[in-house]
Amino acid sequence: MGSLEVERKTTGWAARDPSGVLSPYTYTLRETGPEDIFIKITCCGICHTDIHQIKNDLGASNYPMVPGHEVVGEVVEVGTDVTKFKAGDCVGVGTVVGCCKNCRPCNADVEQYCNKKIWSYNDVYTDGKPTQGGFSSSMVVDQKFAVKIPDGMAPEQAAPLLCAGVTVYSPLTHFGLSKISGLKGGILGLGGVGHMGVKLAKAMGHHVTVISSSAKKKEEAMDHLGADAYLVSSDATQMQEAADSLDYIIDTVPVNHPLEPYLSLLKLDGKLILMGVINTPLQFISPMVMLGRKAITGSFIGSIKETEEMLDFCNEKGITSTIEVVKMDYINKAFERLEKNDVRYRFVVDVSGSKLDQEA
Repeated sequence: MGSLEVERKTTGWAARDPSGVLSPYTYTLRETGPEDIFIKITCCGICHTDIHQIKNDLGASNYPMVPGHEVVGEVVEVGTDVTKFKAGDCVGVGTVVGCCKNCRPCNADVEQYCNKKIWSYNDVYTDGKPTQGGFSSSMVVDQKFAVKIPDGMAPEQAAPLLCAGVTVYSPLTHFGLSKISGLKGGILGLGGVGHMGVKLAKAMGHHVTVISSSAKKKEEAMDHLGADAYLVSSDATQMQEAADSLDYIIDTVPVNHPLEPYLSLLKLDGKLILMGVINTPLQFISPMVMLGRKAITGSFIGSIKETEEMLDFCNEKGITSTIEVVKMDYINKAFERLEKNDVRYRFVVDVSGSKLDQEA
């Protein structure tokens, strides 16, 4: 095992203010410890949550901020007490890089619900240093919060699974839906999370309906992603005909939208599972839930244990994410396009093949 230096410098691309524009930024990595691994980053996916953070949409952003929480890289060195990894391993790091390890969620292996969790960026680590994300040449992480990428899985394909993939996998397994073949599920919104929802639900044996506001993604959903049906939510006739037809809906829409049209699609005891991060209140009238014993619930990313299970499941079933690979100097343009939903379906930044010190 290698020995870790106390302090290292690295270069990433950071936002400096709520404009969200990223440019090269050199900073010092946090101090490393015996259970830490030092990772040379290979690639990192771009998530819609990154936009919220770099633009301070949630009102809690700290700058300079290096975003990115779908990180894949190679272990370069390991601490003296590291047993989970060795140098040369391909690993992934997701949204959370720390937790208290003692509370009920931590003891139940769902550390993403720990009240003292530490985000992979825009947070402060236990040593007082700010955490920075994956649009960088390297990072240091506690071995607990890294996962092994299965042999044969391409790093750029693995990156979106660390957020988009596990975000869908977690509720499907937690609510017992993955064990029931033949369920009828709806995927609301066909973006980075939504397209993984279609692929995972289909692999679990479900009948999958993609729900979108227009018909423009119908061919993509049906012919390329394998959805069984396509429902245009702005078509009142289609929505009425589809009433009481779905066992669950995974709602991936990250902006304010009415819930009542989608609650009407659920069967008795159906579940509307919220995935999108929305900073304004959502509304519905109570009879829409009461008259059908329906549930509105939410789920947040996934645990390390679930991430490992999801990666194995995807590897076994041959599930990959649909991506567009870009260089780091394209990242600001990629964010602009993501805001316009102009991507199929996830941007992944080729970090190792980029010049991180190139001016924006």
